[in-house]
Parts: sequence; C-alpha cells; structure tokens
Amino acid sequence: MTAQYQVQDGVAVITLDNPPVNGLGHSTRLGIVDGMTRALDDAAVKAIVITGAGKAFSGGADIREFNTPKATQEPTLHSVIRVIEGSSKPVVAAVHSVAMGGGLELALGCNYRVASKGAQIALPEVKLGLLPGAGGTQRLPRVIGLEAAANMIVSGTAVPSEKFAGTKLFDEIVDGDVLPAAVKFAQNVAAAPGPYPKVRDLKVRHENPEGFLGFAKTTVAAMAKNFPAPLKCLEAVAGSLKPFEQGLKEERDGFLYLVTTPESRALRHAFFGERAASKIPDVPSDTPTRKIEKVAVIGAGTMGGGISMNFLNAGIPVTILETKQEALDRGVGIIRKNYENSAKKGKLTQEKVEQRMGLLSTTLSYDDIKDADMVIEAVFEEMGVKEIVFKKLDEVMKPGAILASNTSTLDVDKIASFTRRPEDVVGMHFFSPANVMKLLEVVRGAKTGKDVLATVMAIGKKIKKTAVVSGVCDGFIGNRMIEQYSRQAGYLLDEGALPEQVDKAIEKFGFAMGPFRMGDLAGNDIGWAIRKRRAVDKPDIQYSKTADLLCEMGRYGQKTGAGWYDYKAGDRKPYPNQQVNDMIVQHSKDLGITRRKISDEEIVERLVFALVNEGAKILEEGISSKASDIDMVYLTGYGFPLFRGGPMLYADQVGLYNVALAMKKYAKGYHGEAWQVAPLLQKLADEGKGFND
Repeated sequence: MTAQYQVQDGVAVITLDNPPVNGLGHSTRLGIVDGMTRALDDAAVKAIVITGAGKAFSGGADIREFNTPKATQEPTLHSVIRVIEGSSKPVVAAVHSVAMGGGLELALGCNYRVASKGAQIALPEVKLGLLPGAGGTQRLPRVIGLEAAANMIVSGTAVPSEKFAGTKLFDEIVDGDVLPAAVKFAQNVAAAPGPYPKVRDLKVRHENPEGFLGFAKTTVAAMAKNFPAPLKCLEAVAGSLKPFEQGLKEERDGFLYLVTTPESRALRHAFFGERAASKIPDVPSDTPTRKIEKVAVIGAGTMGGGISMNFLNAGIPVTILETKQEALDRGVGIIRKNYENSAKKGKLTQEKVEQRMGLLSTTLSYDDIKDADMVIEAVFEEMGVKEIVFKKLDEVMKPGAILASNTSTLDVDKIASFTRRPEDVVGMHFFSPANVMKLLEVVRGAKTGKDVLATVMAIGKKIKKTAVVSGVCDGFIGNRMIEQYSRQAGYLLDEGALPEQVDKAIEKFGFAMGPFRMGDLAGNDIGWAIRKRRAVDKPDIQYSKTADLLCEMGRYGQKTGAGWYDYKAGDRKPYPNQQVNDMIVQHSKDLGITRRKISDEEIVERLVFALVNEGAKILEEGISSKASDIDMVYLTGYGFPLFRGGPMLYADQVGLYNVALAMKKYAKGYHGEAWQVAPLLQKLADEGKGFND
C-alpha cells in the first residue's frame, strides 16, 4: 500500500506515500481507509492526522491510473471521504507544499486543516476540461465563500495557503514543519467530546448570489467560448447554495457530462502528450546527461537573440558570436528592449532585467566560445553557410560540447558530416519569436548520441519549452506538414476562394491565424525561396503560382506593409486588397479554370486533412515515434486549436474512415495527386482504429 500508518502520542498518523506527488491512486485510497479503520479500532488512539510524504500533501488523482479500471475502483475518493466524515474521532489534514484537485478535496473532507505557509492550494481540473468530482465544488464555497471559490475553480489557479488566513479552509497556518503542529492540534481538539465539525454542514453565504452568478456566467461564457468546462464548473459551484447532497449530485452529473466531451479529451490528450514527448523509446530515462553550464549562440539576429533569452531567463550564461560589431550591438539592444518592455508591464523587476543582461557576453572571435558546453548556430538557412560554421565549431569547441543547429528544414545528417564528431551534433529548431514560442523540435541525426539527446531534452525542460523529437527529413515534423497545408491553401485560391475566406474559415475552426495571414507575418519571400529550392530538389511537387505572383508584385507581407493583405503603420489588422484578389481571379482564367463557390467546410477539411495525411506518413516513416508528438508540435508551435487536441487527435475524433473517404473524394478533383491516402491512415481506418489507440 502507498500509505503508511504510525501512532504518535495517541494520534494516528496516516502518511500518503505515492511519489512524486502522492497521487490518490487505488492503493493510496485503500491505505487511507485501512489506516482509518485501524485508528478507529484502537482505543489508545484519540485523533487522526492525514499528511503526505516528501514534497506534497497530495497532487490529486494519480495520472498513471487515468483511463484504467483502477481510477474508479472502490474505494473511490468519495468513499474515502465518507469514511473520514463518519469518523467518531477528529481527523486533521496536515497540508504542506501542494494540495491540489483530489488532494484538496480529501483535506476538505477532514474535520480540521492545518497548513504550512506557502503551500499551493488549487482545484485545477478545469485545465483538463473537467470539474472537481469529489465534492470540491460543494465544500470549497462553504469554507472560503461563493465568489472566491468560483474564481479558483473556474480558473484552476493555485493560491498560496496564507491567502486563506481568516477563512474556514484552514484552522491554523504554521511556519515550518506542519506535522508536529497538526499532531498537537489533534490532541487539543480530541480533549473535547464530539461531534466534530464537518464542512458539508456549513452554509454558503453571499449577499447577492443570483447577481454574482449571473455576472460570472456572462463573463465566463465570453472568455471560454470553445470550452464547456468553465461554465459547468460555475453551475456546479452554484449548486452549493442547495442542500449538500443535491449539490453533490449536480457536481457528479456535470463531471460525467464533461468527461465524455471532445474538448476534455483534447485537453487530457495535450496534458499527457506533453509528458509523453520527453519519453524516447530507445533512450532510457536514466541515460546520463552532459553538464550544460555555459552556452554559446552563433548569430545575433531575431532567432539568435530570442534563443539566447531562453537561456538567460533560466540563469545560464550565454555568449553571442557575430561577424560584425554593429550586428552584435543591434542584437543586444533588442534583447535589452524586450526585457525593458517586460519590466514596464510589471512582469519583471528591474533587478531581474540587470541580472539577466549580466549573464550575457558578446564576441567576434570563435576563440572566446571554445569552452561553452553547448553551442547553437542560428545563421542564415543555407547549407553553404552552415558548412562554414560547423567546420569552424569542430575545430575550436572543446571535446564533449554539444553542437546544435537551429535549422528549420535542412538535413541535420549533412550538417553533422561537416564535423569529425557527428555524435555531438543535433538539431534544435526554435520557433519565432524564440523567447515566446513553447515548441522546440529536437532533430535526432543518424549518429546523434543518446546522451546528447537526453541532455537536450532536459535542457528543453529547463528553458520551459515543450521539446519534441523528430527524425531527419525535409522540414522535420512541423514544416513538412505545413507545406501540404499551404499547398492546399494555394489550390483553393486557384479554384475559387479568396485569402480572406480561407483565413476566416480556418480561424473559425479555431486556428490562431489562417495560412495567408501566417504567410504575411512570416514573410512571403521566405516561402518563395523554399519553393525555388523545391523546384530543383523536388520538381514533381506542384504549387499554385499565386504566391510567386504576389512576391513578384513586391508584396512580402507585414514587413513591407503589403502581402496577401494591406497593413497600416502600427496596425497588424489585415485589410483585403482588390489588386491581389484581381490577380488571383486572373490567374484562374490563365489556367483555364472556371472558378466555383467553395464552402467553409471544404476549406477546413482540405487544410486539416492535408496535415493529417502527412502526419500519418511521418509516423509510418518513424520520423515521429507517436501521434501525440505530432499533436504537441501543432498545439505549441502552429496555433492549432487546443480544444481540438491537435491534427491527429482531431482525425481520431472525426473517425479515420471518414477522413480517408473525404480524401478519396478530393483525389478526384483539382490536383488530386496530392490526396494519395497514406498507407498507415488507410490501414487504421480499415481496422476501425485511431492514431492514438
């Protein structure tokens, strides 16, 4: 069992012992009930204290048991709390470090609660598209009030224990070790005869509950339009104004409804996908890592500066190398400006700004970076330039240094071949702006060492990135898939759509930005250069010519104030341009295509299913080890809607049979060659399975 039992001076201490956060798995729940039974049967025991071992009271449900029979096996958390509430001896929760979700619900089921200062208190279930399912929505309003409880439960935000001083949530808040204080508290309350207080017997008080709940409902509905959980949380909290058992039933009904929603499935998929991304099938979790205490970055441009900031934020010294002093000065100036802007917004103190800038040094000489433990190249995306840099790095860097390239499409194996240490070479593809975007594609070369891979994944975590491993191929996971998405966007223009319709349809689906707005933001000239390279490398891949015609008009995007749309100074809003629309219509004429009305549904299917089909090929080729990794790339790097869980999960929810059927229909249309159904997708569709089964 993962709960320990001992008696201290007439007080039974039940200690949850299920690392890392004392998740309330089946074994732990059994251990609590067993401990309660022993304590109640022992006449020498006058009171009971429940606490947690290690670094948490309890983080709530044991996520390792999610979607398994053990998660709902008796005793459930409801049953455990019933046993506690039925105790004839006082039960005290000794809360320290973390009490979240089911952990807080367990504490609320006790007669008394003693907390250590700084303990993080939360009911974060809303972040998984759920609501607290073991009485949290009913008991929390009874101890901290309707409004405070609604705010906590709807947002899922953690609050330090001392903020609850003076409420009925905690009877005592102590500095230091909470267990001795809780044992002493238990001895004192046991000296008085029962019955002892129960949270369920308290009344929820508010001067104007209807007024508050009406206002809250309007606010939540506006802020959480694609997510049903926040409103359901609010409805459950409103149930706390009713008799306890009735409110509890409403909470349970809400929980059972939410657990079946596609939005909750998407959020849980993202939650587990982020954790699964760090697990690499052939790299054990105990693989030794290299020490990274000093980092060098080659290039002080937009990417180099952004990459540097990630390490400075994590307290790791960085040296930026450039070929010219002006480029260095400009790069350092932008980094400082970014930090100063954060300070103005109150996100950083001036002291922190100076501390981070103090970790930054610059140089024009490779000799000054030779002792760095890791060097990340962020120079121009051209193989000849990379070759010069990596040959120089091979010459100067100390043995064991990790040599990383921030390439977004180039062959990492070829880059590694420019050195005599290919095992030290890895791709670290950051996304722009690199100091903001969460995604880090870690590109594993054929010879990349397992210790190098383990080190880069650990560093990714340290600099607060979602690191996802990709094999070597043109564009890796994200850009390889986006190319097919962009091709379909171009074909849609040829056939009858205009940029604004395509963007609006996919943004209504939930994307942060449509393909044409995205092109304007990234710079249409970048795509133009890639297509020119593709014409040489892959002459069989066809594109719509509209994007090239746009670039020939000098419309490169936001940076020139004109792309697919017009932009005004200081205004990022896209304004449709008649000249661009005329060019698109004329191009259809030149191709001999009669333009047709295209539905928003077709636009969404073609864009999203193009991603899915390429994702299936990526899985089949072993470029990605699991479908959830592809989804994490799209959720954290490409603005795919979180409430849909990523392209591969979305395809699972639509049904792969239906996805394949739609693709076969599009294969009969314009540029049907782009719709060859990936063999893996067809195989899973035939078997009635999904990518994530």
